[in-house]
Amino acid sequence: MTLTLEERAAGALVGAAVGDALGGPVEGWTPEQILDRHGGRVHGIVGPWHEDWRTARPIAPYHKGDGHVTDDTLMTHALVRVYATVRDHLDAYAVAEHLVPDLMTNPRWIPELEAEALPLQRIFLAEKWIVTRLHYGHVDPREAGSGNIVNCGAAMYMAPVGIVNAGNPHGAYAEALDLAGAHQSSYGREAAGVFAAAVAAACLPGATASSVVETALSLAKDGTRAAIAAVAEAASAHRDFESALAPLRAAVAPYDSVGPDYRNPSLGARRPSRLHSIEELPVALGMLLVGNGSYETSVLGAVNYGRDCDSIATMAGAIAGALGGEQAVPAAWAKQVAEASRLDLHAPAAVLATVAREVFTRDLARRDAHESAFTAISAPR
Repeated sequence: MTLTLEERAAGALVGAAVGDALGGPVEGWTPEQILDRHGGRVHGIVGPWHEDWRTARPIAPYHKGDGHVTDDTLMTHALVRVYATVRDHLDAYAVAEHLVPDLMTNPRWIPELEAEALPLQRIFLAEKWIVTRLHYGHVDPREAGSGNIVNCGAAMYMAPVGIVNAGNPHGAYAEALDLAGAHQSSYGREAAGVFAAAVAAACLPGATASSVVETALSLAKDGTRAAIAAVAEAASAHRDFESALAPLRAAVAPYDSVGPDYRNPSLGARRPSRLHSIEELPVALGMLLVGNGSYETSVLGAVNYGRDCDSIATMAGAIAGALGGEQAVPAAWAKQVAEASRLDLHAPAAVLATVAREVFTRDLARRDAHESAFTAISAPR
């Protein structure tokens, strides 16, 4: 039975949030360190890496773990609020006119801070950049991403673009590229487009993990495409995430500018390049293939991969959730994350699905107007 738009929207957004919460407490570590710390692989929600998380470096002062979502989910929900305001396709100007003010002026509950605060006080430096450039620097929104560190900052919250363009990967890719221009450049911006396209492709009736990756490869450019292709080839030999952890890392390593030590990036890290790719998206797609679209396998593989695993699991969770709908996301995990984070994980998905229907109606009207005009000017004399 074909899943509804609402089911896919809930699967994508709830799935992304759950993946984020599962990956948060082990972010930055290696698979070996995760194994030692937890006495085995992570198979659900776990507590903070350090018991003294309030002061332990490099985690302080964030309570990562115990089902708390991170900035990936905070930014995703912020983008949904922009869609709820604009109720149409978004572009870089929407970031300047709506997203930045929301981050700066509206206090929200921040699970990792266990307090109500401005989202600006939680987001990472790459996201603070958009506030600096757009609010204080008055930079052209379409160019504001130039000069920022190139990472997964823009890609990590692009799932809503895929839902608004559900079934239209090309449209999702183009919209995310425009939108992300305010935040990122180079392969960081490219990853935002490809991730949005992957979510849109996952909404197609009959979509599979393989068809999603094929769509991603058809749209991706330069190092991003090469990295996805290399990771997909490596993933094809595995059907469990344990055996895939090292091969997927080896496959993406030539394209990842950060280097082997995640907490001590190389001198060439996060700089614009046509040869490189962010690590997170190719690995998320690789785990999707390893799990054949299964939510649990894809997300747990992403979590136990380590490094920037909250973002990897966010992406894998969004795509697997869009493929399988809300029912694919373990209800116990979703309930625990919602309660621990003190967030309604379903409300943003419901709002987004409503907006997506409105945008589709607008698109049909625009298409009819275009068809009428083109027919008039193209008719033979």
